[in-house]
Amino acid sequence: MKTKTLTGLVAAMVIAAGNIAPVVAQAPKTESPEMKIYRATTTRINDLVHTKLDVRFDYKKRYLYGKEWVTLRPHFYSTDSLRLDAKGMDIKNISIVKNGKNIPLKYKYEDSLSLAITLDKTYRNNESYTVYIDYTSKPNELHVKGSAAINDAKGLYFINPDGIEKDKPIQIWTQGETESSSCWFPTIDKTEQKTTDEIAMTVPAKYVTLSNGRLASQKVNGDGTRTDVWKQELPHSPYLFMMAVGDFKIYKDKWRNKEVNYYLEPKYAPYAKEIFGQTPELIEFYSKTLGVDYPWYKYSQIVVRDYISGAMENTSATLHGEYVQLTHRELIDAYYDAGRSTIAHELFHQWFGDLVTAESWSNLTVNESFADFSEMLWAEHKYGQDEADAHSYTAMQNYLANPANKTKDLVRFHYNDKEDVFDAVTYQKGGRILNMLRNYLGKDAFYKGLNIYLKTNAFKAGEAQQLRLALEEASGRDLNWFFNQWYYGHGNPKLKISYKWDEAAKKETVYLEQTQDGNTFILPMAIDIYAGSKKVRHNVWMNDKADTLTFASAVKPDLVNVDGDKVLLAEKRDTKTLDEYVFQYFNAPLYLDRYEAIDKATPEQGDAGARKVMLAALKDKYYGLRIKAIKGLNMNNDDVRNAAQPVLLSLVKNDPNTLVRAAAITVLGQLKASGMLATFKEALKSESYAVQGAALTAIALQEPQSALTQAKAFEKDNKGALTLAIIHVYATNGSDAEWPYVYKQFTDAEIQGKFQMIREFAAMTGAVKSSVYAQQGISAIKETAIKYKMYGVATPLIAMLQDIKIKRTALGDTTSANAVDKAVEEINTAK
Repeated sequence: MKTKTLTGLVAAMVIAAGNIAPVVAQAPKTESPEMKIYRATTTRINDLVHTKLDVRFDYKKRYLYGKEWVTLRPHFYSTDSLRLDAKGMDIKNISIVKNGKNIPLKYKYEDSLSLAITLDKTYRNNESYTVYIDYTSKPNELHVKGSAAINDAKGLYFINPDGIEKDKPIQIWTQGETESSSCWFPTIDKTEQKTTDEIAMTVPAKYVTLSNGRLASQKVNGDGTRTDVWKQELPHSPYLFMMAVGDFKIYKDKWRNKEVNYYLEPKYAPYAKEIFGQTPELIEFYSKTLGVDYPWYKYSQIVVRDYISGAMENTSATLHGEYVQLTHRELIDAYYDAGRSTIAHELFHQWFGDLVTAESWSNLTVNESFADFSEMLWAEHKYGQDEADAHSYTAMQNYLANPANKTKDLVRFHYNDKEDVFDAVTYQKGGRILNMLRNYLGKDAFYKGLNIYLKTNAFKAGEAQQLRLALEEASGRDLNWFFNQWYYGHGNPKLKISYKWDEAAKKETVYLEQTQDGNTFILPMAIDIYAGSKKVRHNVWMNDKADTLTFASAVKPDLVNVDGDKVLLAEKRDTKTLDEYVFQYFNAPLYLDRYEAIDKATPEQGDAGARKVMLAALKDKYYGLRIKAIKGLNMNNDDVRNAAQPVLLSLVKNDPNTLVRAAAITVLGQLKASGMLATFKEALKSESYAVQGAALTAIALQEPQSALTQAKAFEKDNKGALTLAIIHVYATNGSDAEWPYVYKQFTDAEIQGKFQMIREFAAMTGAVKSSVYAQQGISAIKETAIKYKMYGVATPLIAMLQDIKIKRTALGDTTSANAVDKAVEEINTAK
């Protein structure tokens, strides 16, 4: 699963100190009773063998009417009982199937969550038996909680089933992770279980269906319905079962001799190849890298509305949230992190998660850490080392941003709830750990180890120790030390680095100190010494809390670069001088080398060396660093402005990256130089929404009325940055006439969009003349605060509401001011 956030982790957006900043869900309190429970792998009494379902849907009631034939056998010990997970269902019949007949069985339905069934006899582990169940699933009447990563858990979702929401399709889809498949069919809802399946779906004949495996048959019925039968003939876990029903257009692609299909809403069908077209190349790359060919019958990807997370790796049928469903114009601004990394992430799960599945949620790392790592792996192959390193660094910063993450082991046998394991430790930290492991072992040994792990555990469950053994078998190296500190321990090193040159002895001393509390980390690393126009690499081990390393050098080094491969998962405090960072930018090769130098130079632009770095970085080979440099320019410094302005103008006109062009326009716009207006107005003609949005905002700083007129012209075709720019223009210079547009954009937006525009929305709510409009805005902010309260947004949004109250009171609008008080009370009392 890929969680739906800007950085790929569970995050909401809040306003802090005037900026939008990510806030991750806080860690559970360790003193809770649940944290003292050892989360053992579930005892296997019975094993699933085959699951056959016959389902039909009641759109009006939001019900699924199901018939199930589930075949099982005792795992080892003989048993006369069976327990199935079945959440919130009406159970009409449970029978044993004997010679084609259904013989009723006794059962208890415990708390409407679990079926305790008494079998007709005692079965041995060489005997299979089939249980028939007639049931009704009622997901909208089920009260279950999700998590920050998966914000609902009812398993089966009816989207706009009555067709009353304009411009929203009618759809049905499922979401099984973590244990929500048992909301729509009875099963043993555990990761370690594996079963083949057959699902017959009876749906309105006008709709398309998708499920795991192959479409075995279709039968048109006489009542306007059609029955599609899908067969998954290789075993997989129950949480990976999926169904989707709706009006989708199918784009048919292929990899080797296997089907590769993309299911999209009809209006997005023309962009199917542009969105998903890399998939066959991805499958080939992963198959060759792992030495294990893609294992399933087909690979389909489907995009649905109102999905509760980012995407889900259902076996052979990945389900994506609508944020990957973009038009050509949107895709112009959508670089690797905007959807493409998710496509890579979910595909890698078909091996790590689906072929070999974590035997328990405690070992989720063998699913999600690998999928997170795969995002970097594909970026490296397809887009280059800089893109991979940028992606990896962003992921590491996401983990480091929340101190609570540092208290959690990667393999976690104690947690409040299984949903808590879906966090930055399992995803981003785990991905960085795998990258360190690949660097330490070397790529060939690392991939050989993954091959052994996959082949040894195919169609079964796996855990971190099996991964360790496979990597040890491949490399011949002991890895207990690595797994003990990174998989079964928590935290990360805080590394202080300092240097001393001894001219008389011609020796460079490097002092390394780990300043974190707790355990010492064993850190193999590369140290590169640049001196006399050459680089010498030293591979060293840091084994203690403090180490002193001495290196001979004929001349004083220009640079000592600790962690030369830039792979350490560590918080580094380096004492290099500005001159050394300047040298680093122009001589050390990696993304993070240049990033660190730009970081150091940004506040020091009065220095000629720092200016040299900033100006050079405007033309850096990687677009992300060009943007970083643009945003970091001190245009109040005459030397910087005079040198940078012509470069920025050149970037606006010639840079191949639209986000670079937009960033350059933004900086130039803030100069408010009338001579640039023609450039900005020309940029309004760009295909890129990002470029248009930046240009509109720049024009608004000099010609507010012209920008207002242009904003109205863009109302019919705008997305992303252009939408935000229009809202900014309306909030700054508009009137009540523009409120309906702003209100609709805000209420229709997804979580990230809402929090990107909420400051402007709140400002306009406080300023509009209409009390009715103001109350609409107050209500929308209140609803947002309540809906996302679990992410910690209530406090800043209440502060916004209080500011609105002051403004409404000044306007004499006591009704709206009172509405604020009521809204605040509702937010505070909301669960």
